[in-house]
Amino acid sequence: MLLRFVFSVFGVEFALGAMPLAIGLAILGAIAVLSASTVAIFQQNLKRMLAYSSVAQIGYLALGISLATPAGLTATILHLFNHALMKGALFVALGCVAWRIGSSRLQDFAGLGYRMPWTMGVFVVGGLSLIGIPLTAGFISKWYLVLAALEKGWWPVIVVIIAGSLLAVIYVWKVVERAYLTKPPENATKAEAPASMLIPAWLLAIANLYFGSHTGLSVGVATRAAAELFGIAP
Repeated sequence: MLLRFVFSVFGVEFALGAMPLAIGLAILGAIAVLSASTVAIFQQNLKRMLAYSSVAQIGYLALGISLATPAGLTATILHLFNHALMKGALFVALGCVAWRIGSSRLQDFAGLGYRMPWTMGVFVVGGLSLIGIPLTAGFISKWYLVLAALEKGWWPVIVVIIAGSLLAVIYVWKVVERAYLTKPPENATKAEAPASMLIPAWLLAIANLYFGSHTGLSVGVATRAAAELFGIAP
């Protein structure tokens, strides 16, 4: 909706040229990335942690729009798609955990990597994509955002992207550490979520890996969409 208003209703020349919207979006985007990622670190309920992480990802989208270039808009549209994949995988995996153990609190994830290995495998893949590890979808869109910032010469944006990724390492690692490096309760049993939940979770995890190594479709569509919004002839 924001893209439609900026590019279709107001027009890029007015919204990002005559009005100081670009610098405003850059400031708000940077604040969202850094503040929401920091708050996510201290959450004990993983649903809240992922929710604050989503706020941070919206910040990346705002940063891409603020660049006011086809490359920045391409990165924004690409991250919009890739974030749906990574956060979808994480929330579905968390739903599997909540269905099985009846909790989404970090303290109850002790040894869960051994009790629910397939479910936590999805969470790890989604977490790596969220951080932006190479060969995941999250890396691709952050890489294009970095390239767009370099093209514009906006080095502070690159610093924000790197800082946001490092903060994501902290809160994702908290979950991984609890799941794999903490002993499970003595009465804990090994049991997975039903296949009707686990299969969609793994499809999303595989999609994160696929679009992290095969970028022709996602990058191509994002590039064409950005060119259309900027009124650039194909």
